[in-house]
Amino acid sequence: MNLKQLGMALLAGVLFGLGLGLSQMVDRDRVLGFLDVAGTWDPTLLFVLGGAVGVTIISFRFVLRLSHPLLSPSFYLPTAQQVDLPLILGATLFGVGWGIGGYCPGPGIVALVLGIWNPLLFLGAFIVGSLMGKAVLGQLQGKT
Repeated sequence: MNLKQLGMALLAGVLFGLGLGLSQMVDRDRVLGFLDVAGTWDPTLLFVLGGAVGVTIISFRFVLRLSHPLLSPSFYLPTAQQVDLPLILGATLFGVGWGIGGYCPGPGIVALVLGIWNPLLFLGAFIVGSLMGKAVLGQLQGKT
């Protein structure tokens, strides 16, 4: 990765972090309120989701017409087109973890600046869970 790519990655990360903070995605109580559809549902994050999906739908139509990204020789897009058990299990575990902790990885990292212990606990559990998942998946793939 060259210096321009690192600079753009840093800029994208800072913008992403500012967006997460501005949209209150780092507030675990707001996220848990959004996920509590059977209780006192807080719909405000639906606007964040709608805005993100809208920007993506519009911008990807233009970006993917380019022959390659500005700072890379090619696009790196997913190639898998089937829904399999690891995808379903991973998505389920992600959703359960998000519902329990109120964080997903991006907001969890950004929330570290709040000076509270919740994001540290979440990120520790996330790292341990990721390592365990990698080990289990490695074992399953080794047996087939």
